[in-house]
Amino acid sequence: MTAPVAVIGAGGRAGATVCRALITAGLPVRAVVRSRARARAVPGEAALIVAPDPRAQAEACAGVRSVVACTPAEATAALLAVLPRPAPHCVLLGSTRRYSRIPDPRADAVRALEAAFTASGIAGVLLHPTMIYGATGENNVRRIAALARFGVVPLPGGGRSLIQPVHAEDVAHAVVAAVQRRAVAAEPVVLAGPEPLPYAAFVRAVAEAAGRRVRVLAVPVGLAVALARLGSALPGLPRVTRDEILRLTEDKAFDITPARRLLGFDPMPLEAGLALTFPRRDIRE
Repeated sequence: MTAPVAVIGAGGRAGATVCRALITAGLPVRAVVRSRARARAVPGEAALIVAPDPRAQAEACAGVRSVVACTPAEATAALLAVLPRPAPHCVLLGSTRRYSRIPDPRADAVRALEAAFTASGIAGVLLHPTMIYGATGENNVRRIAALARFGVVPLPGGGRSLIQPVHAEDVAHAVVAAVQRRAVAAEPVVLAGPEPLPYAAFVRAVAEAAGRRVRVLAVPVGLAVALARLGSALPGLPRVTRDEILRLTEDKAFDITPARRLLGFDPMPLEAGLALTFPRRDIRE
């Protein structure tokens, strides 16, 4: 019988999507969650294990084919520290946020995870997805669609900075490939959409997929921050932080050739991903 794959953080958006993809690929899944309250999204075909701390999670990984960690960087680093040696093959999800030049504790945590994974000597791969969209409950594109209701979206610099979002299903398929191929990489591997596009074009594409038309208004960064603060105080509008505004001014364009070579990664075009994210029943005129 094939050894199972342990998915740590199986109750989260990424974890649940990965569980479903592994099961579809015919791999038995051991879904590890911190509490039963976090198990609602776990597919029924997975074997559920409640493990509230890193040591219990490490014990839940005994005898598995691979460990897939879909937890925040700090939690993943804590798990690596207590995995018994020799450790199973590991597939870890990080974030391209680590490349941001804006001071950010989450980016620092991902960089620390990189160092911890290298120092551990554990065989596997660390995957850095860009902005993930399309998972059940994610709000990256939903927030944009909510702003598009007003017909105008203010963006610093007119949204000229590049973005390369990746669909949640493509991330999950990359994880499955990493498990099946027992992928090992000395450097983190970026998962992104097929090509970058300006943020303004991304906003227009999201609005169109949601059945709306929108105009992008170019504003200075300071004004964009002020408008975000004002909007956050109004009911029904998504909260956007100052640091999120600053990150909008950074280019987020990446070479996905390493992912293509290592994992056979072939991400769907943005239009196809948005069509899945906004089925016609979700469209609001």
